[in-house]
Amino acid sequence: MPDLSHGDDAAAVNSLRSAVMRLSRRLKHQRVDESLSPTEMSVLGTLARCGHATPGELARKEHVQPPSMTRIVALLEAKGLVRLEPHPEDRRQKVVTQTETAEAMLEESRRKRNVWLAGLAEHLDEDEWARLRAAAPVLEKLAHL
Repeated sequence: MPDLSHGDDAAAVNSLRSAVMRLSRRLKHQRVDESLSPTEMSVLGTLARCGHATPGELARKEHVQPPSMTRIVALLEAKGLVRLEPHPEDRRQKVVTQTETAEAMLEESRRKRNVWLAGLAEHLDEDEWARLRAAAPVLEKLAHL
């Protein structure tokens, strides 16, 4: 467990934060569809991972307020990227599912970003690349805590 009072741990946490934020900003510029906001893309990514969800579940997963998620879902529906269907057990709720158009767009976005990131990784030596591959699952875990 990192101890921020320890100089090496504090420096490592600071370096990790800075690197992740900078890399994230640069990755965001590799979007396929510039008409979607980063939040809209994130919601589509969440739907790709979980299959479908209610607007309330999406709001919790995306760390936004339910009214905000309702607006985001409405925008995505108007763009033909999600569809709302009746909840199978609770008629008062709707289930949000991404469309085939959204799936194709996300796949192209992932492909473009992966190519860009692989291009950056070409500048690493074998040892750096091995350490980055080993760190990837840990970074994935941090991203979903």
